[in-house]
Amino acid sequence: MLLAIDAGNTHTVFGLFDGRNMEALWRIGTRKELTSDELGAWVRLLLGDAGFNSSDIDGVIACSVVPDMNTVLTDTSRVCFGRAPLFIGPGIRTGMKIRYENPHEVGADRIVNAVAAKERLGAPVMVLDFGTATTLDVVDEDGEYLGGVIAPGLEISAEALFEKAARLSRVDIRRPDRAIGRTTEDSIRSGLFFGYASLVEGVIRRAREELGQDAPVIATGGLAPVFEGEIGIIKDIVPGLTLEGLRIIWEKNHKR
Repeated sequence: MLLAIDAGNTHTVFGLFDGRNMEALWRIGTRKELTSDELGAWVRLLLGDAGFNSSDIDGVIACSVVPDMNTVLTDTSRVCFGRAPLFIGPGIRTGMKIRYENPHEVGADRIVNAVAAKERLGAPVMVLDFGTATTLDVVDEDGEYLGGVIAPGLEISAEALFEKAARLSRVDIRRPDRAIGRTTEDSIRSGLFFGYASLVEGVIRRAREELGQDAPVIATGGLAPVFEGEIGIIKDIVPGLTLEGLRIIWEKNHKR
């Protein structure tokens, strides 16, 4: 079985694959203080709760945008599974040409998402990721990665608002009943929810105009379900898209 790991700024997500089938998905908080002993204990516990153990894992692949996590992931994998993870980076076959001016600047998770989206919907295609940052990544009709958009994530924007405006209270992020808020709480919620929905629709429209095609959009990330049904140009929401991309790349690098 393959263990795929997506180490992000806010969460680290694990996907357990038996062939092409994802048997389990787990999400834990990403902490700079996390040790390999702690992570190893979590991994063993999660595997056990799902009815598996360390000996079932014969491959580990990871993408990380948190450099401090790389050593922790490597040490954990070696202790738990007797092998280091395959990290997404230079020299790894992805099957996708990168047309960024400096390919090394592109976050590993963005390339992995693009690979998974192309596998699902073909090309051209766009990937919208509602994570710590909100990103849009574009694959052209030739299946090549062009680049995209990076904006502050919804939770980052909300936190900045609450920290800088002393009289504004925190609110939960969900769809409000109306755009015109009748209370301060509803007004904040409207600004966050509808403001981000409009941001997303706007950047997708502009990207499609530049691409010259109405490429389908697939969404992922922890906050993607919040916008389900609200942003009509999103074709599908796939919470485990990055993990799927990791599985695909693993297969490209381990062809029998």
